[in-house]
Amino acid sequence: MTQVDFHFNAPDKLPYVCRLLRKASGQGRRVGVLADQDTLHLLNQLLWNLSASDFVTHCLLSEAPQLIEHSSVILSPHWADLSGLHQLNVYLNLNEVPPPNFDNIERLIEVVGPEDRDRSSARQRWKHYSQLGYQINRFDLAAVTSN
Repeated sequence: MTQVDFHFNAPDKLPYVCRLLRKASGQGRRVGVLADQDTLHLLNQLLWNLSASDFVTHCLLSEAPQLIEHSSVILSPHWADLSGLHQLNVYLNLNEVPPPNFDNIERLIEVVGPEDRDRSSARQRWKHYSQLGYQINRFDLAAVTSN
């Protein structure tokens, strides 16, 4: 069964996502990121601007197959295409709605910022995953930074 992790209270959501992707890549994981085009564009720019020592190999799913094969992070607005890549270990959903048909993946991560809209949509996604019977792990980033 899919492991679902929620990372709550990310003060700067996309920079936090970059750190999370860097960590996953450093652990040898390959991550598929699902988001709308604008968010993907911003995330792509942030990943390109990481320092040379922190660089994360990444590309858009629409790029050349050789680039996809050698990238640790694949960015796409299309769930069906992204989830069809069987060499990915982890998926990160940055949309306001849960992805459809995700029970064939190992791990799904949701990152939630402090904005009311983000928190509200996260509650709906949490409820959706709970109703489907998934066990959810909660990571409160505010508790981590306050210690």
